[in-house]
Amino acid sequence: MAADLDLVFAALADPTRRAILAALMAGDRTVGELAEPHEMSLAAISKHLQVLARAGLLAQERTGRVVTCRALPDGLRAAGIWMQGVGGFDADDLDALEALVRAGLAAGAQD
Repeated sequence: MAADLDLVFAALADPTRRAILAALMAGDRTVGELAEPHEMSLAAISKHLQVLARAGLLAQERTGRVVTCRALPDGLRAAGIWMQGVGGFDADDLDALEALVRAGLAAGAQD
Protein backbone atom coordinates (compact mmCIF):
# COMPACT_ATOMS: atom_id res chain seq x y z
CA MET A 1 0.00 0.00 0.00
CA ALA A 2 2.90 2.41 0.74
CA ALA A 3 4.21 2.00 -2.81
CA ASP A 4 0.75 2.75 -4.19
CA LEU A 5 0.51 5.86 -2.03
CA ASP A 6 3.95 6.96 -3.18
CA LEU A 7 2.86 6.64 -6.82
CA VAL A 8 -0.39 8.53 -6.20
CA PHE A 9 1.23 11.39 -4.31
CA ALA A 10 4.09 11.60 -6.83
CA ALA A 11 1.54 11.77 -9.64
CA LEU A 12 -0.44 14.50 -7.86
CA ALA A 13 2.70 16.52 -7.07
CA ASP A 14 2.80 17.96 -10.58
CA PRO A 15 0.37 20.80 -11.47
CA THR A 16 -0.02 19.61 -15.07
CA ARG A 17 -1.06 16.15 -13.91
CA ARG A 18 -3.51 17.65 -11.41
CA ALA A 19 -5.02 19.77 -14.21
CA ILE A 20 -5.29 16.70 -16.44
CA LEU A 21 -6.99 14.74 -13.68
CA ALA A 22 -9.39 17.62 -12.98
CA ALA A 23 -10.33 17.75 -16.67
CA LEU A 24 -10.94 14.00 -16.67
CA MET A 25 -13.22 14.26 -13.63
CA ALA A 26 -15.59 16.23 -15.88
CA GLY A 27 -15.61 13.41 -18.44
CA ASP A 28 -13.52 11.34 -20.81
CA ARG A 29 -11.07 13.23 -23.03
CA THR A 30 -8.78 12.36 -25.91
CA VAL A 31 -5.05 12.91 -25.53
CA GLY A 32 -5.32 15.85 -27.94
CA GLU A 33 -8.08 17.45 -25.86
CA LEU A 34 -6.00 17.03 -22.71
CA ALA A 35 -2.94 18.53 -24.40
CA GLU A 36 -4.78 21.56 -25.82
CA PRO A 37 -4.68 23.87 -22.76
CA HIS A 38 -1.01 23.08 -22.04
CA GLU A 39 1.97 24.51 -23.88
CA MET A 40 3.77 21.23 -24.39
CA SER A 41 4.11 18.50 -26.96
CA LEU A 42 1.88 15.46 -27.25
CA ALA A 43 4.90 13.39 -26.21
CA ALA A 44 5.20 15.37 -22.96
CA ILE A 45 1.47 15.02 -22.26
CA SER A 46 1.77 11.28 -22.95
CA LYS A 47 4.50 11.01 -20.29
CA HIS A 48 2.22 12.74 -17.78
CA LEU A 49 -0.57 10.34 -18.71
CA GLN A 50 1.75 7.36 -18.17
CA VAL A 51 2.55 8.59 -14.65
CA LEU A 52 -1.16 8.97 -13.87
CA ALA A 53 -1.91 5.52 -15.31
CA ARG A 54 0.89 3.87 -13.28
CA ALA A 55 -0.59 5.46 -10.17
CA GLY A 56 -3.99 3.97 -11.02
CA LEU A 57 -5.60 7.37 -11.55
CA LEU A 58 -6.57 6.99 -15.21
CA ALA A 59 -7.22 4.40 -17.87
CA GLN A 60 -6.59 4.73 -21.59
CA GLU A 61 -8.50 3.13 -24.44
CA ARG A 62 -7.36 3.13 -28.04
CA THR A 63 -9.90 3.17 -30.88
CA GLY A 64 -7.98 3.27 -34.14
CA ARG A 65 -5.63 6.25 -33.86
CA VAL A 66 -7.58 7.97 -31.08
CA VAL A 67 -6.61 7.41 -27.44
CA THR A 68 -9.33 8.29 -24.95
CA CYS A 69 -8.54 8.77 -21.27
CA ARG A 70 -10.90 8.17 -18.37
CA ALA A 71 -10.38 9.10 -14.71
CA LEU A 72 -10.30 6.30 -12.15
CA PRO A 73 -11.45 8.07 -8.96
CA ASP A 74 -11.05 4.87 -6.94
CA GLY A 75 -7.31 5.33 -7.43
CA LEU A 76 -7.51 8.20 -4.96
CA ARG A 77 -9.26 6.10 -2.31
CA ALA A 78 -6.10 4.89 -0.51
CA ALA A 79 -4.69 8.42 -0.46
CA GLY A 80 -7.97 9.78 0.91
CA ILE A 81 -8.08 7.16 3.66
CA TRP A 82 -4.47 7.88 4.57
CA MET A 83 -5.09 11.65 4.71
CA GLN A 84 -8.18 11.18 6.89
CA GLY A 85 -6.14 9.04 9.27
CA VAL A 86 -3.37 11.60 9.64
CA GLY A 87 -5.56 14.66 9.64
CA GLY A 88 -8.31 13.21 11.79
CA PHE A 89 -8.22 15.87 14.51
CA ASP A 90 -11.46 17.11 15.97
CA ALA A 91 -12.00 20.35 17.89
CA ASP A 92 -11.44 18.69 21.30
CA ASP A 93 -8.06 17.36 20.14
CA LEU A 94 -7.01 20.82 18.97
CA ASP A 95 -8.19 22.39 22.26
CA ALA A 96 -6.14 19.85 24.19
CA LEU A 97 -3.09 20.55 22.01
CA GLU A 98 -3.50 24.29 22.52
CA ALA A 99 -3.72 23.81 26.31
CA LEU A 100 -0.57 21.66 26.26
CA VAL A 101 1.33 24.27 24.24
CA ARG A 102 0.17 27.08 26.55
CA ALA A 103 1.23 25.08 29.60
CA GLY A 104 4.62 24.43 28.06
CA LEU A 105 5.08 28.09 27.20
CA ALA A 106 4.04 29.16 30.70
CA ALA A 107 6.44 26.69 32.28
CA GLY A 108 9.25 27.91 30.01
CA ALA A 109 8.54 31.53 30.96
CA GLN A 110 8.80 30.70 34.68
CA ASP A 111 12.24 29.06 34.35
